[in-house]
Amino acid sequence: MYDLIKVMAAAWLMPLPFLLLLTGLGWVLFWLGRRRLGLAGVLVGLVGLALVSWAPVADRLLSPFESQYPALTDQAVVADLDYLVVLGGGWDSLAQERPAGTRLSESSTARLIEGMRLVELARVVGNLDAKLVVSGASRLDESPVAWGYRDAALGLGLKPEQLVVLDTPTDTGAEARAFAAWLRAQGVEDLAGVRFALVTSASHLPRAMRHFEQVGLHPVAAPTHFMAFTDNPAHLSYWVPSASHLRKTERAWYEFLAGLVVKAEH
Repeated sequence: MYDLIKVMAAAWLMPLPFLLLLTGLGWVLFWLGRRRLGLAGVLVGLVGLALVSWAPVADRLLSPFESQYPALTDQAVVADLDYLVVLGGGWDSLAQERPAGTRLSESSTARLIEGMRLVELARVVGNLDAKLVVSGASRLDESPVAWGYRDAALGLGLKPEQLVVLDTPTDTGAEARAFAAWLRAQGVEDLAGVRFALVTSASHLPRAMRHFEQVGLHPVAAPTHFMAFTDNPAHLSYWVPSASHLRKTERAWYEFLAGLVVKAEH
């Protein structure tokens, strides 16, 4: 029940449905004779939608989340890691005729690529034992994204013995608990001493780090899929509201809301 409430709340509290609802309510009030109040609702809804879809606003909302951790490039740090944990994202589980790598969402693709880069970097610096841990399931009756990660990674040359698949957790908190449980099943008693990098989207990483810390783990941050400030202000597209900029605002708002309940989920 909690998962259902969380998903529904996240969907309806996003800027687009909220502002469209406000605009629609304004029109209803306008036609019911409350013209001043209705017009105010319409204007607030439309102007608000334009602003949250505008890069100067969207980037400034998302940047505080993405700027908390730098990209992981320190070879000495990578040489000391035992695991590279790639968190789940979206994928098309039904298009089974297509290669797994082409079915991953934009964020999932970026996460897997970063995980594979770190595996290769670990090999280059002499860390041949580092394993890639892929995670993620679906709340619906669909194939877990962890399977998509697995198939794509194996297709890119990763050896099966380098791969750990956690295909049951459906959200970030569950992923943290699942990895901790898997470590305990391997005989690990000191979770805080496990050396691993946490690979996920840069905006998601601050919340993900808190989830893993809540279960007694201390990950190294490995952000990827940066979205803020990716457009050149000299380009006209930067100043024109668009769906891509709206996605940035939605990402920032979602992370803010989800961050409020991290402790409650453990």
